[in-house]
Amino acid sequence: MTVSGIISAVVIGLILGVLGRLFAPGKQSIPIWLTIVVGIVAAFAGTAIARGIGYADTKGIDWLEIITQVALAVIGVGLAAGIYGRRRVGRP
Repeated sequence: MTVSGIISAVVIGLILGVLGRLFAPGKQSIPIWLTIVVGIVAAFAGTAIARGIGYADTKGIDWLEIITQVALAVIGVGLAAGIYGRRRVGRP
C-alpha cells in the first residue's frame, strides 16, 4: 500500500466515522482515533459486502455501497461507544 493509499484510507475512515457518530443515537464518548478506526473498518467491510452482493459495479457513484458503509459505521460507533464507555466507568 502506498502512502497516498494510507492517507486516503484515513481520510475516508474519518469521514465515515464522523457520519457514523452523526447518525448513531445518543452520546458517543469515544476518542477520534477510535472513530477513524471504526470508519476504516466500515469502509473495507462495506465495500466487501457491496462487491460480494454485486451492487458495487455501477457507472458513477455507488450510492448503495456508500449507504452500506455508513450503516456499518453507525453500528460500529455504537458498539465501540458501548464497549469503550463500559471500560472507562470504573476509572476515577
